[in-house]
Amino acid sequence: MSGVDYAVVIPTVGRASLGVVLDALEHGSGPPPREVIVVDDRPDPGPLPPTHSARVLRSGGRGPAAARNAGWRAACCEWVVFLDDDVVPPEDWKARLVADLEWLGLEVGASQARITVPLPADRRPTDWERNTAGLADARWITADMAYRRAALVHSGGFDERFPRAYREDAELALRVQEHGYRVVTGDRVTTHPVREADFLVSVRQQRGNADDALMRRLLGPGWRGKIGGAPGRLPRHVVTTAAAALTVLCGLLGQRRAALLFGSVWAAMSAEFAVDRIAPGPRTREEVVKMVVTSIAIPPAACLHRLVGEVRHRGVRPAGTTRTFHAPSEQPPVVRR
Repeated sequence: MSGVDYAVVIPTVGRASLGVVLDALEHGSGPPPREVIVVDDRPDPGPLPPTHSARVLRSGGRGPAAARNAGWRAACCEWVVFLDDDVVPPEDWKARLVADLEWLGLEVGASQARITVPLPADRRPTDWERNTAGLADARWITADMAYRRAALVHSGGFDERFPRAYREDAELALRVQEHGYRVVTGDRVTTHPVREADFLVSVRQQRGNADDALMRRLLGPGWRGKIGGAPGRLPRHVVTTAAAALTVLCGLLGQRRAALLFGSVWAAMSAEFAVDRIAPGPRTREEVVKMVVTSIAIPPAACLHRLVGEVRHRGVRPAGTTRTFHAPSEQPPVVRR
């Protein structure tokens, strides 16, 4: 019998893949969790895949940070393991999890799994597939992350001002470490398949720029280095967007030479961005068209979302002051079924 007391929390938006995760927990080898909690985060919940013996809570569509908070606060185990609803745990996941956790000292607040993203073997990966593959190298992602419940209590849990599955996991891990805990990487391996995506998925991803504004407010201008992130393209997107706006403005004012100059800058930077995304990909007609169109749309979308984020989070206390996080003053009612 394992000495590891753990619960599993799975936030979901109703994906069919939830059933794969629950099947692995139900039928896989290894010591079972004391409880599995599924948090349905849809504003208007509909049917879910069979949830076996899992307890189902509802968080009202407030985002994955709020859903995970609802889940771990409802659990009472020493460890809370967060799984995404679209991962594929191996058959022996429970045994490997327990092996990762059972000898950890009290100074360790979290254990991260190793994430693998399967890519096509017969062609180069698309832009969307390469973006998903980045999860394999990301630090502290909650696709498969075990937190000591005491660390969550001391840190306050996830900051619910992050409305998407983006940055909220890294920000929590930093805050947990500020409370004196270590975050380690275990030996268990979990697969994160590439989900189906539509033509404009890369444009919608630019909403994350609003969350980057919150990260800058919380952690200061060097926040990317603190989470091990690479420099972003936002400065180039700003120049590209400004060139496009000046092209239109100068054209309306009859300044043809200036409009031609700014238009050339916009075209050159847009082309460079598109080529940079096309070159490592499969270079099919469909992918090339998608990269050209979205490379034109992404810069203004990124700038708009960053501006919205800066305005929305302008009152957040910057680095150098006492770190704070946001938790709702009153938890919404949690419905069990």
